[in-house]
Amino acid sequence: MSLISQYRAHTAERAQLGIPPLPLTAAQAVELIALLKQNPVQEQEYLLDLFVNHISPGVDDAALEKAAFLDAIIRGEASCAVITPVEAVRILGTMLGGYNVKPMIDALSSADSAVAEAAALALKKTLLVYDSFDTVVELAKTNSYAKEVLESWANGEWFTSKPPLAEKMTLTVFKVPGETNTDDLSPASEAFTRSDIPMHALSMLRSKMDDPIATIAKLKEKGHPLAYVGDVVGTGSSRKSGINSVQWHLGEDIPAVPNKRTAGVVIGGIIAPIFFNTAEDSGALPIQADVTSMEMGDVIEVYPFKGVIEKNGEVIANFSLEPNTLADEVRAGGRIPLIIGRNLTRKARRVLGLGEETIFSRPEQPADTGKGYTLAQKIVGKACGLAGVRPGMYVEVETLTVGSQDTTGPMTRDEIKELAALSFSADLFMQSFCHTAAYPKPSDVQMHRSLPYFIMSRGGVALKPGDGVIHTWLNRMVLPDTLGTGGDSHTRFPIGCSFPAGSGLVAFAGVTGTMPLNMPESVLVRFTGELQPGITLRDLVNAIPYVAIKKGLLTVEKKGKKNIFAGKVLEIEGLPQLKVEQAFELSDASAERSAAACTVRLDKEPVIEYLQSNVKLLGQMIEEGYGDANTIQRRIGKMEEWLANPQLLEPDADAEYAAVIEINMSEITEPILACPNDPDDVATLSEILSDEKRPKNIDEVFVGSCMTNIGHFRALGEVLRGKGQAKTKLWVVPPTKMDMKKLIEEGYYSVFGTAGARTEVPGCSLCMGNQARVADNAVVFSTSTRNFDDRMGKGAKVYLGSAELAAVCALLGHLPGKDEYMEIAGSLSQNGDRVYRYLNFHEVTSQELQMLVD
Repeated sequence: MSLISQYRAHTAERAQLGIPPLPLTAAQAVELIALLKQNPVQEQEYLLDLFVNHISPGVDDAALEKAAFLDAIIRGEASCAVITPVEAVRILGTMLGGYNVKPMIDALSSADSAVAEAAALALKKTLLVYDSFDTVVELAKTNSYAKEVLESWANGEWFTSKPPLAEKMTLTVFKVPGETNTDDLSPASEAFTRSDIPMHALSMLRSKMDDPIATIAKLKEKGHPLAYVGDVVGTGSSRKSGINSVQWHLGEDIPAVPNKRTAGVVIGGIIAPIFFNTAEDSGALPIQADVTSMEMGDVIEVYPFKGVIEKNGEVIANFSLEPNTLADEVRAGGRIPLIIGRNLTRKARRVLGLGEETIFSRPEQPADTGKGYTLAQKIVGKACGLAGVRPGMYVEVETLTVGSQDTTGPMTRDEIKELAALSFSADLFMQSFCHTAAYPKPSDVQMHRSLPYFIMSRGGVALKPGDGVIHTWLNRMVLPDTLGTGGDSHTRFPIGCSFPAGSGLVAFAGVTGTMPLNMPESVLVRFTGELQPGITLRDLVNAIPYVAIKKGLLTVEKKGKKNIFAGKVLEIEGLPQLKVEQAFELSDASAERSAAACTVRLDKEPVIEYLQSNVKLLGQMIEEGYGDANTIQRRIGKMEEWLANPQLLEPDADAEYAAVIEINMSEITEPILACPNDPDDVATLSEILSDEKRPKNIDEVFVGSCMTNIGHFRALGEVLRGKGQAKTKLWVVPPTKMDMKKLIEEGYYSVFGTAGARTEVPGCSLCMGNQARVADNAVVFSTSTRNFDDRMGKGAKVYLGSAELAAVCALLGHLPGKDEYMEIAGSLSQNGDRVYRYLNFHEVTSQELQMLVD
């Protein structure tokens, strides 16, 4: 079948779903170019449209073929009846950056003035030039067209030529009442389609409302763009796929960029911070405002600069356009292109000896209070060469450690291609395969084969399917008191600090080694007293929202929701001798608080022990052939440098916090659980048992996720040992292959098998909900991170709590009473030194280390 007939058939097939065809592959681009070289060109209008509009830009493999063909036309080495040399330059100018840049710069020296002029015009709008900037600077000394380009960059014409944000926007309301989480916008069960934005967008809100796509189509008949409106919008994971879906339905096409859209308006009573930032990065306009007077189908007028929303001529909400650079971000097509373009303009002005530009809005910086800094404020300060940063301060920070997981990895790959990057500038970029390893679909298998090469070819580190959860691995690579990010909301370092992000910002951080940050306020959680027998760290995790609710700082109700943690840094202290693996249990759960980031204040001793262990692990990774070896070795060197002079930042005594929450551990005498189906809806075991509305019998138990470590699985085994079959369906999924191998060696898998447990490949499993699922309408006790509706199974009611309580529930088939739990779990504390041991790789033999990592 010819390319034309094949692609038309594919287009018709996709049209049945209401979505456009996929972009052309490199092989299809080669075939298309062969057809364009024919004279005469058959179906020239159709073929030209395919060539211009259906090949992905940047450094996509198909873009390489496209740029090479256009370059050959300009040079006279190839001919095409429907593409002149001038038109070839114009088409190159639509390709964003990467393979198109050199041909355009070469064209500045063309003997044909029309070609050179077209090249200058195209380059003036091209931002992703990287090292080619210096080539243009050198050429500008003798080439008038190159000088024009440099002057245009200096004057910010790439920005000023774009239309500004409108003073007034007339919009139709598409409202989803209550809370919309990223599972609603981007279902985990459809994770394998995320990089195919139009296909994935078909699943948006499918479990939330009846026929949302038809509803959107009907609302568009009113003739206005739609605004996505909700009480609480975008909680949960840091999925750019969520904003991609919203923009696909409510946004605008991007010329010559297939199957992706920009712009769109999101209005929420609360917009989760990661979702807000991802909207910014993508060119959308996020607005936090009271939405109680907005209903589905209402026509509203939004005045961005006045901060007013009207309906029927009456003001129904006021808001602030924040950050103050938001109008520039929308005009530039997103925060990321604004940052790149702004830096390009400043570089050009420095070369030309011009003063500071007045083109862009300056981020409003807070006044210095003269007070001390929190731990997070010092870590961020260190990352940008300052003693500390104040809340509200805009900074662009060095981002040393960047993580990507597999359900967002293909999107990150596409974003890296669009950024025209062939290498990473971040000190360490790591890719995992923990979300798809256990039950891979054919598309996952293909991704497992292709994505590691893509990452390692750019100097990144790629794990292998079956290695385990991204966070447990990435934490092993983190340097104390440094910053990082990752394409998963649970990228929350136990040492240092991480600000998780969507795949676009992850790609930007990996490519540039920096990320933009509006420094949030901090909330201090200080633990006091003594941990009581039978009480676990997971109970302390749930104590944080429990006490916040008691203090009126957090509400469970979504309408008018209060959440002191939302968008702030959660800083935890009072547990300085925790092992770093334990500290992650606290920082990890900050995602469920909708916090922007988290710090845990530890003493030096556990951090030293952890890094000594990690040096050995990373060294063994190199021995086992993990790549990029140079990147891993560089990180080993930085760990050893820190160990030679171990110093940790400390908060100042007079640091200021948005709130201080003290939790007396002596007063916590029974387990605290998150109840179905909201991680904020926490209650003690006794309160749950006395509430007739709460289910008590447990159908299934899951012990796994990034919230677990090897000690939890030993605890599970000790509770189950010698008790026969568990009363529930029991899922056991260690976070890493090293944990699994050690547990097998110690005989715990034999105990799990006797109990009838289902053990799986180390990874995310039920926590993610995109692979195996619990039975419909099951009541579940889980150690996983969050319990949103339908995440683990359709209609499932999910409690979240400790592995110890999970073990008791599995044994009994119901939630135990307080005394019953204490009786069964009490023996664990007596054997604590044996049960709660962690993998210190520097303390094992070389043979055992090889066995664990192999």
